[in-house]
Amino acid sequence: MDMFNPYCGVERDARGVVRLTICNAGSLNILGTAVINGVREGLEHLARDAGIRALVIAGSGDKSMIGGADIKEMATLDQKSAETFITGLRDLCEAARAFPAPTIARLPGWCLGGGLEFAAACDFRVAAADAKFSMPEVKVGIPSVIHAALLPRLIGWGRARWLVMTAATVDAPTALAWGLVDVVAADGGLDAAVEGVIDMLLDCAPQALRAQKALLKQWEELPLKESVDLSIGVFGQSYLTGEPQQLMQDFVNRKKKA
Repeated sequence: MDMFNPYCGVERDARGVVRLTICNAGSLNILGTAVINGVREGLEHLARDAGIRALVIAGSGDKSMIGGADIKEMATLDQKSAETFITGLRDLCEAARAFPAPTIARLPGWCLGGGLEFAAACDFRVAAADAKFSMPEVKVGIPSVIHAALLPRLIGWGRARWLVMTAATVDAPTALAWGLVDVVAADGGLDAAVEGVIDMLLDCAPQALRAQKALLKQWEELPLKESVDLSIGVFGQSYLTGEPQQLMQDFVNRKKKA
């Protein structure tokens, strides 16, 4: 693993799959300001690499991808410094959400607070069988903010309200049933489950996937008619990549041989 900085390790394979590992952030990979900035810098650097087909985001060890934001640091904040801290965490989550290639959050163990907000900003969430999810901020005197705003879109208002207003913990099967995660791995099979998602992504045209991700982000924010109309131009632009011509002709040729 190559260290981009003390908090961000990067591994790359021949398929164009990159794994970013959060490092030197304690056993639960807690987000203090230095870690937030280090991981964001790594994401922003990798975002410029057009050869990346998929990005897996993981934490060191198997206790958590991100256990949450650093309570020790947050306990020392005042109004101004609190807004500075949460702005940094917003920018980290947005770096994941804006990443041009598909992102997969690898979720063992605990996924709490800011860690769940970061996971929600990724495209896909793959959870271990024993993973646990919670938004406990209201128990320590603060509301859930920034990318917690994605939760109603993922799981509906009622379930989002339940998470952020009761601080309840939900297990992996519940998270799957709610749509909070996409896959729950078999016992001991988290990396195999992540590979299963990667295989599906690699079976798709890379430029089309990037265009689809960008469209989905715009669909989240635009009215329906604008979303529909916007997609017409994106559809036309896909023919500039050469992917439709090649892949559709391959499909036609296979049908002829059959």
